[in-house]
Amino acid sequence: MRGIRAYGRHGADPGERDRAQAFDIDVELEADLTAARHSDALADTVDYAAVHERIVNIVEQTSFELLERLGEELLRMLLEDRRIAGARVTIGKPLLLHGATPSVTLSAVQPR
Repeated sequence: MRGIRAYGRHGADPGERDRAQAFDIDVELEADLTAARHSDALADTVDYAAVHERIVNIVEQTSFELLERLGEELLRMLLEDRRIAGARVTIGKPLLLHGATPSVTLSAVQPR
């Protein structure tokens, strides 16, 4: 999923957490989708609408100083679904540096 826009209170600099600001999030998931390719059933794949909703909720309902910590929380949530073998999350703060977008990219794999 690309271009998820959510508003939250994350940041290390003074005032950044005083009010919600925009965050842009891209998510890549690794999963075996063989069953869904044959069944055409939502139950056999990852429900992207549910993932989107959970990402937005985490951004809106938590508050961290670092994007890295927010990314860790998103990865933890994604890997709760045992069908997801790995995930990569990019979080950007588009309105922070007058034209430049600071961002971090984190990845994790399913623990064995």
